[in-house]
Amino acid sequence: MSQRPNKEIPKNFFSPEPGDLVIHAPGRINLIGEHLDYNGGHVLPAAIDHQLELIFRRNNTSSCRVYSESFDNYTEISLDDLSPVNTGWENYIIGILAQIKKEVSSELRGFDCFIRGALPVGAGLSSSAALLCGLAKGINFLFNLGINDKSVILMAQKAEQEYAGTQCGVMDQFAVVKGETDGLIHLDCKTLDCEIIKAQFKPYRFLLLNTNVTHKLSDSEYNKRRQECEEALKIINSAGNNFSYLSDITLDTLLNLKSIIPPELLKRARYVIEENQRVLQAVMALKEGDLITLGDLMYASHSGLRDQYKVSCAELDLLVAHAQKNPKVLGARMMGGGFGGCTINLVHQDHMDEFIRNISQSYQETFNRSLTPIAVSISPGIRCVAVKDRS
Repeated sequence: MSQRPNKEIPKNFFSPEPGDLVIHAPGRINLIGEHLDYNGGHVLPAAIDHQLELIFRRNNTSSCRVYSESFDNYTEISLDDLSPVNTGWENYIIGILAQIKKEVSSELRGFDCFIRGALPVGAGLSSSAALLCGLAKGINFLFNLGINDKSVILMAQKAEQEYAGTQCGVMDQFAVVKGETDGLIHLDCKTLDCEIIKAQFKPYRFLLLNTNVTHKLSDSEYNKRRQECEEALKIINSAGNNFSYLSDITLDTLLNLKSIIPPELLKRARYVIEENQRVLQAVMALKEGDLITLGDLMYASHSGLRDQYKVSCAELDLLVAHAQKNPKVLGARMMGGGFGGCTINLVHQDHMDEFIRNISQSYQETFNRSLTPIAVSISPGIRCVAVKDRS
């Protein structure tokens, strides 16, 4: 990989003006079903009202000039050289450009892009999927390339896998692109069939508690967990089976083969099978308006992630344990890849402030670190608008 020095933003780099193309690319939550997307299971994500704003303009060159306000980082990328580099966020941009160039060939041209908005990196809100899908949708609109949503989703996934090194599934990208107001997405990650679950949570609200323990999934145990699941599947199939994913296997089948599966791999596989069932039970609970059962499933999900999949950490465990003692919190669990990031909590709206105050104090006293609360609402997926005339 080459190293491209970070450049100063040029004086002639554009400022947003009326008529510029604007993409609102949201983050996402996942109510339940962690680490199931790459295991062919069911998940229950939703887009949220925290987002990136990407502003585009053609520049009539063969270079793509991108500035991130939150990172205060500017880069120029030639469409003639889309090889990976050593700098982190730039690889996401190069990766999606490479995927689009493969898709549309000579129709891609240079552009300027100004990125602003806040999705905390490493918090489990899928800032990378928002960036990748936002770029893909913006470039598609800017040059009228005719790329459909499914292609955007798959290109963004491939860019993250090949250029950022994270062997992610498809859930994050799907939620960012396909989210709907007040709608959770029941997604079958094996077939990409989905159902929008319109659910009412009042008087409860979703609250994310950011541990401010950041994780870089490509450098963590994330890819290792995927490898372990593949190993477990291979062992199970060596006994005369032909399953495509761990989520296809019943718990009885797994337990009948436990003598040939190493204990840690058995835990990983059992988590996948049981979590997949929890997602299906959560869908039924939502359809029946049964928030009590939904909350119990969230707590059970965290236990599985902590004890079987082993992707939690002390900070996340403390937050979930604190929430479980509070009758005004129906459910809580870690969210995202693990080893840091956020918990997702279903909290009574009248007791939100008190809950935040008490849990923040406990967290500060235990870890000498501040907790960041983020209240979220379920919102639409990627939207394309134009900068409004501010005169």
